[in-house]
Amino acid sequence: VQLQASGGGSVQAGGSLRLSCAASGRTLNNYAMGWFRQAPGQEREFVTAISRSGGSTYYADSVKGRFTISRDNAKNTMYLQMNSLKPEDTAVYHCAAAGRSGWTSVVIATEDYQYWGQGTLVTVSS
Repeated sequence: VQLQASGGGSVQAGGSLRLSCAASGRTLNNYAMGWFRQAPGQEREFVTAISRSGGSTYYADSVKGRFTISRDNAKNTMYLQMNSLKPEDTAVYHCAAAGRSGWTSVVIATEDYQYWGQGTLVTVSS
């Protein structure tokens, strides 16, 4: 599966952005999905994940209550709605797909994701 992330941009603190991750090559419902981010000079970190069914989600504490992950398997697309953005959310955001997962399971570990998109830059200014 090939993944293409989009929707990044520059916003002021408190603003919102919606990221999309479009999949091609295989249908998205074969994969648990996740978003990760990498700020300059830092390691890639987990942001949020969603099960193949879309019914199970998991969030890093740093984004809980502000970000919402969702997916539309019919459109082969995953989304990340980001509200109340903070300067510390500035990073390149990557979407990822994990095979070999159960229908209702979320995948959190970076090493369990086999497919990665190229990333989209989110910049939040204070």
